[in-house]
Amino acid sequence: MRPRRIVAAACTAGVALSLFPITAQAAQPNDGLQFVGFRDSVLASHTWYVQTFGGKPVLGSYFVRHIDKKTGAVTVDDGRIAVGNLSDVTPDVSVESAQEKTRGVPSDAKLAVLPGADAKLVYEVISDAGRGSVRTLVDASSGAVIKTEELVKRADGTGKVFSPNPVATLQNEGLVDANDADSAVPATAYKSVKLSDLDGSGYLKGKYAQLLGAKSKLAYSKTNAFNYTRNNDFFEQVVAYHAVTESQRYVQGLGFTNVNNEAQDITTIGYADDNSFYDPSKDKITFGTGGVDDAEDAEVVWHELGHAIQDAQVPGFGSGTESGSIGEGFGDWWALIMSSAVQQDTATTPLACIADWDAVSYTTARPHCLRRTDTETKYSERTGEVHHDGQIWSRALFDVFKKFGRDKSAKIVLEAQFSYSPNTSFSAAAKATVETARKLYGDADATTVKTAFAARGIAV
Repeated sequence: MRPRRIVAAACTAGVALSLFPITAQAAQPNDGLQFVGFRDSVLASHTWYVQTFGGKPVLGSYFVRHIDKKTGAVTVDDGRIAVGNLSDVTPDVSVESAQEKTRGVPSDAKLAVLPGADAKLVYEVISDAGRGSVRTLVDASSGAVIKTEELVKRADGTGKVFSPNPVATLQNEGLVDANDADSAVPATAYKSVKLSDLDGSGYLKGKYAQLLGAKSKLAYSKTNAFNYTRNNDFFEQVVAYHAVTESQRYVQGLGFTNVNNEAQDITTIGYADDNSFYDPSKDKITFGTGGVDDAEDAEVVWHELGHAIQDAQVPGFGSGTESGSIGEGFGDWWALIMSSAVQQDTATTPLACIADWDAVSYTTARPHCLRRTDTETKYSERTGEVHHDGQIWSRALFDVFKKFGRDKSAKIVLEAQFSYSPNTSFSAAAKATVETARKLYGDADATTVKTAFAARGIAV
């Protein structure tokens, strides 16, 4: 039943809380109205109710009376909803069982009616999964989860970013940092983008990323418009927010709802070294400002996010030398995977070259690269230094990417990582990845993945 507006005869404000007759057309069998609250405005008083069925509130329903203070005229907004094929409001499932089906820590649970032609008695469970309240509807008869939704309101904003970075976008290896000067980077290197899933606070805080620091040093906009250039320290905050958010949206699009699905803590403030890192004890990514500010290069952002992704999938991942190397290799490869959607792969700025904007500050060879994912480094050449040895792993994944493309290779690798051990070896992780490819896509594709690892001298 669609909400209806009814204009009633005038009455005095003194009866604002009392119910007056409801037409037979509007009434539902066994229903009633439960008082929700009274609101007083300059021109009128407003009394709110919720529809009930068998004494249980009907979700999505409302009934409100507005009484004009000057004339006494009453306006009714009737938002009751049809409840069909429901006769019993006694649950078969306990509230404790319903709460176990929710994400996070339950804070409230109550019986309610989900209206419709085939209405259901449900538990409405409110919980907190660490990024705002979540509402879960659990069928009170079967225990099945009917619906889960976040109650936190989200907003989209706009901003300017480098994606992935000026060198790759402009195909120009001659760019230099020039101490954050705007004049060092042409305006054509900037991209205007949508900043998704903001929480509406005016800060760069949202569903998948949140910038931390003193409020005076954080970008803020009442209109959610964050259009800065690189000379402003707020600029790299926008790049970091956008890069992390778009990465998580991509992961979600692949079907993974439990891969670092949270507001990743990020800071671009207070660390002056030409370095960045992920701290698993705090689940926070810190970007340095030495040389090119690291968060100006989205590939640096995606590399560090790679560590957070693995840590979310396997608690304590990277506790051994080889697993640590896999972590570095995956981070480089994840930067490649994300860049492949926004960067041309050319001889001037090859896709395999990672962080080619950040690297202009500390390399002379062209193309400028922090590392590459297409080296010929093999398992027998490992040195025990995780960044060097990570190139063995990233090259194997690079070959998988070249064979299968972005989405298929990303799905194989992300799914495989769930079964890695925190201190896994190259061989064990490779075997797990091959087996994952087999389960997802069959023997032929598993053989392709196995060949990529074997080419690096990794026993599979």
